[in-house]
Amino acid sequence: MDPVRNPYAPGAGQRPPELAGRDRELQQFDVVLERIARGRPERSLVLTGLRGVGKTVLLNALRSQAIRRLWGTGKIEARPDQSIRRPLASALHMAVRELTPRHRDPEQVDQFLSVLKAFALKSAADGAKLRDRWHPGIDVAAASGRADTGDIEVDLVELLVDAAGVARDVGVGIAVFVDEMQDIPPTDVSALCAACHELSQQALPLVVVGAGLPHLPAVLSASKSYSERLFRYVRIDRLDRDAADLALVAPAAEEGVEYEQEALDALYTATEGYPYFVQAYGKVTWDHAPAVPITADDVRVAAPDAEAELAVGFFGSRYERATPAEREYLQAMASLSGEVDGTVATSDVAVQLGRKPSSLSPARDSLIKKGLIYSAERGTIAFTVPHFGIYLRQHATT
Repeated sequence: MDPVRNPYAPGAGQRPPELAGRDRELQQFDVVLERIARGRPERSLVLTGLRGVGKTVLLNALRSQAIRRLWGTGKIEARPDQSIRRPLASALHMAVRELTPRHRDPEQVDQFLSVLKAFALKSAADGAKLRDRWHPGIDVAAASGRADTGDIEVDLVELLVDAAGVARDVGVGIAVFVDEMQDIPPTDVSALCAACHELSQQALPLVVVGAGLPHLPAVLSASKSYSERLFRYVRIDRLDRDAADLALVAPAAEEGVEYEQEALDALYTATEGYPYFVQAYGKVTWDHAPAVPITADDVRVAAPDAEAELAVGFFGSRYERATPAEREYLQAMASLSGEVDGTVATSDVAVQLGRKPSSLSPARDSLIKKGLIYSAERGTIAFTVPHFGIYLRQHATT
């Protein structure tokens, strides 16, 4: 098999050649875009799921849908302990620039850009040195009295309302996409929820689409109680059998390559339908297969190499980020989580390690912050990475 023609794409956030199993989400978002464009009230959207299920890929696909409808779009990736003020200002700047050529009132656009600049400049503390201030590439003077209080909740509401006004005058909308949404600092989460609430109440054409780990709804709910009704939550899970097969078969068919049914059976057993694993195993199996069709024997021969690549790039890179104390916590979780890597009680981890639960709180909280585990519900935790417990039981040591 020619490796140059290998169609599979196991990169982080990289769109696979066949975006299988996500038709329903794509169709629903088309309805959201159309309703907002017509002035109908609609909720912002939040995608949740484990690592490797394709949240970022789907987020990018939804953005492409908005672009095809000539909406203004911008995207940010949230980071722990970093305010969203700067990245969000950059994203909105990009979104409005996409709309500017079609806007009939350049003065209104400049007025918004002056507000945007005022909002962005508040990312620097008062009295900060010139070299520490951020200077956005906006060729208008910063506005005074709009989105410049320094209170992120007040400023963000005003900024997004003004941005929506620019889009409304063009007859379209603005979509802001936020990846790793669970990492937004609490104050900024509260501000974003308040802004989305105001946009929804006024039926303004601006929508926020977030993606994050399974505990993201709890993060939003802890910020604003009404967030449970403010967002439409969509759980992104592993692919069912038909979709997983399609993700393998469709791109191979484009290259004139077929799979035997037993090969597809073996691949689904190995990947359990997790999109990242489907792409990883598909790529390595293709490279190992000597001829068409691809057989179950080809899958068996390739499996050790696929597992080795995942052990280094998918599992190992995450494990290496953990401190010795955190690794001890992870391994205790792995020993308790069973073959399916289910949820684990924090009290059981303490018993397993012979420690008081309170003494393990720093390690647990740090692992949550690093995105390696999440709190499924009060008193329990689980891995954010599918098959991570299996990896730890087979490979990792303190």
